[in-house]
Amino acid sequence: MSKYKYSETEQKINDVLKYHDEELKKIKVSLPSASDLDSRIQESEDMLRMLGYSEMPTVPKREEPKKLMVVPSWEDLCFEAEQTVGSGHALESIFTEDELKRNSQEIRMLNAEYNQLHRLDKYDITISAVAGMLGAAVDILLVGIPQKTPEGLKGGTLANYVRDWFDKKFPEEEIEKLANSKVSKVPYDAQDNRNTTIYVEGLSAYYHRLLSLGHDPLLGLVFGVADILTGRMTTIDKTGKIVSQVMENYADRKETDVFAAIAKQIIHFQSDLTTSMGLPAPLMGLFNLLQFGEIGEYNQTIAEIVQGMYYEGYDFIHFCTLSIPVMIVEVVTRIGYAFKRIKEGYSVRESIPFSLNREKCPKLATMLFIGHSAATAVNAGKIYFTKNPMAINYPQWIAFAKYSYKQLKWVLIEKPNARDAYVHGKLNEQLNEVLENVDFTFDEISAEYIVMFE
Repeated sequence: MSKYKYSETEQKINDVLKYHDEELKKIKVSLPSASDLDSRIQESEDMLRMLGYSEMPTVPKREEPKKLMVVPSWEDLCFEAEQTVGSGHALESIFTEDELKRNSQEIRMLNAEYNQLHRLDKYDITISAVAGMLGAAVDILLVGIPQKTPEGLKGGTLANYVRDWFDKKFPEEEIEKLANSKVSKVPYDAQDNRNTTIYVEGLSAYYHRLLSLGHDPLLGLVFGVADILTGRMTTIDKTGKIVSQVMENYADRKETDVFAAIAKQIIHFQSDLTTSMGLPAPLMGLFNLLQFGEIGEYNQTIAEIVQGMYYEGYDFIHFCTLSIPVMIVEVVTRIGYAFKRIKEGYSVRESIPFSLNREKCPKLATMLFIGHSAATAVNAGKIYFTKNPMAINYPQWIAFAKYSYKQLKWVLIEKPNARDAYVHGKLNEQLNEVLENVDFTFDEISAEYIVMFE
């Protein structure tokens, strides 16, 4: 009986072991994880214990080999690449002919796209041309050419209005009283050579303000203040000779404090502003250095022409009058630019025409260049037909020189660099999109590998 029972128990054990082997084969085929194998073995052992089998057969624990992802080093990759394809290859060699053509076409399209941002359309050109013509018309019809008359200097309607405004703003009685007061006396105000130690050619009541740099509305803020502090007079005489001398007879006109010197300089400007031979136009005294040229029927030098213009009334007040047509060109161009930008859909803030930064206002500087070029061309025609140097619009030529320099610098230097930066920026944006997609794909693949290797 016991033998029968033993045989029956043994048979059950064999059945369990057979079942276990079959399960192991299934596990081997399906490649379950080590934890699944351990779980199933544990189930088998529990079943054997329930059947009364106390000693469990020793089954070696299977360990699943770890799978390692080997990432080669950069040096290994380079070495493998050189072994495979060699060295000395250009970057273009990795592209096909069609890809190279598409790349070139893409770059040309980006260049054209940038150029389009700065290309003027017919409305931009119209705005610039109208502004230039309007400024030139004001110069010809309303400013005119100043002439000496028994009633004083007279010119066009606008010129007379501006000069009358200065006369009302600075009445003759107050100016004369100010000129005679000690507070306006400066050491560089000698009207002839009786008070000089070094002879100055052409120094007279007519020309002393043109020859003395202290009377220049711009240079006077430097040379005039310095002369007041040092008791000197700095001049460029009619022959172009620069002279700086100590004015011993005007030693009491010196100032030791720089702020007092600046205040005296400004007060002296005011005292000379509306006199018959008033302050010269800014930087006009520097033309005395230009001792060359054979202009007109008398073969005069540039310095002699400018000296004659000053004598005929081309002074600071006339310079202010001539600045009005220049301001008209500026204002009309900028307002036209702003309205056009707003109409194109830009916000008011983006359309504010103050900045000449071509990134903020792409076309404004070029439009101003065209407007001032048109006004300057008309002024050149006016000078040619009148044969009168008094017809020169000095502020207009200054504006033209300023915008010509900026436009030339933009076309030759800044625009090519800015266009290259624009193209590279667009290409970098596309490259970043590609790299982001690559990173996203790599992250997905890495996640799959991590799940598979666990």
